[in-house]
Amino acid sequence: MTFGRTDTSVIGRWWWTVDRWTIAALFSLIGIGILLTMAASPAVADRIGAESFHFIRRQFIFLIPALAAMTAVSLMSPRQVRRLGVIGFAGSTVLLLAVLFLGPEVKGATRWISFGGLSIQPSEFAKPTFAVVAAWMFAESRLNPGFPGKAVATALFGLTALLLLLQPDVGQTLIVAAIWGTQFFLAGLPMVLVVLLGLLGLAGGIGAYFTFGHVQSRVDRFLDPGAGDAYQVMTALNAFKNGGIFGRGPGEGRVKMVLPDAHTDFILAVAGEEFGIALCLVVVALFAFIVLRGFSRLMKEENLFVVLASAGLLVQFGLQAIINMASTLRLMPTKGMTLPFISYGGSSMLALALGMGMVLALTRKRYGTEGLDQ
Repeated sequence: MTFGRTDTSVIGRWWWTVDRWTIAALFSLIGIGILLTMAASPAVADRIGAESFHFIRRQFIFLIPALAAMTAVSLMSPRQVRRLGVIGFAGSTVLLLAVLFLGPEVKGATRWISFGGLSIQPSEFAKPTFAVVAAWMFAESRLNPGFPGKAVATALFGLTALLLLLQPDVGQTLIVAAIWGTQFFLAGLPMVLVVLLGLLGLAGGIGAYFTFGHVQSRVDRFLDPGAGDAYQVMTALNAFKNGGIFGRGPGEGRVKMVLPDAHTDFILAVAGEEFGIALCLVVVALFAFIVLRGFSRLMKEENLFVVLASAGLLVQFGLQAIINMASTLRLMPTKGMTLPFISYGGSSMLALALGMGMVLALTRKRYGTEGLDQ
């Protein structure tokens, strides 16, 4: 697809201002995700008595609107992204509250809500939209010293964290806290408060250990695998060992036959066994490239809202990938979190497409004040 530099259409301007390298990396991740979903999910579907292509078909159903949403959002101006973030955050907050009363309890947690047979996980959409709204508040507090933007952003963080902990979902709370902390730091945070917030974060982690039984169990199993059921993690580690450098070959893996979450939280183990460490390193490189490329494009950005919103969205994207991969490799306690654009999951796919569409929109090249007040 090519457009002349004199093309002034919406698509033409988008093509010459958007970061095409990031788009290429995102589509590479999506392609790898399709490959691994096709490799891992049929065995899982057969094991639960579903049709072999059940998960593959559902993933493609969500992939099409996700790509459309990412493309549409990437066409937006920063002001339009901000409006979308406000609307999305308001809707996500309502759904986070509703899920506590209307959502079914699954494995001791209430995180999903159904609409006409379609299950939605509101916390996935709360993360990118919170990043945008919090960035707006922090930016306004710098531009208008009399505006209590930092206090509002902190209050919104407290509300979001409370709703997430009531589910309970400590992992998503950690990501939202990382978004808020990063933006607060970039907006101008005294070192005394940096140390204080670090201590509060440590205290919060200790408090979560003693408050939530599933957190305590996972930490104990991480510190002492013999203290409990560490089947999935140990099985995943064996899959990497069996795969070696180049893997056993497509379709030759065995971990997907026995690992309950082979198509979701532990899909990297399938990649390691069938395609080897080589593909795993490619995946790591793609995630690193997307995050570092995004931050590099912010180095010369003068609009504070754009910097803070993009930074929050990139931190969410990168941290989610790190948590998933580190859990699979037993570098940290296990946490049920999808690998962006690779794991099976409709809500995750749509929310990540929304977030990365915002990143593409915010990091587009602009000349002068072009797009900032539209």
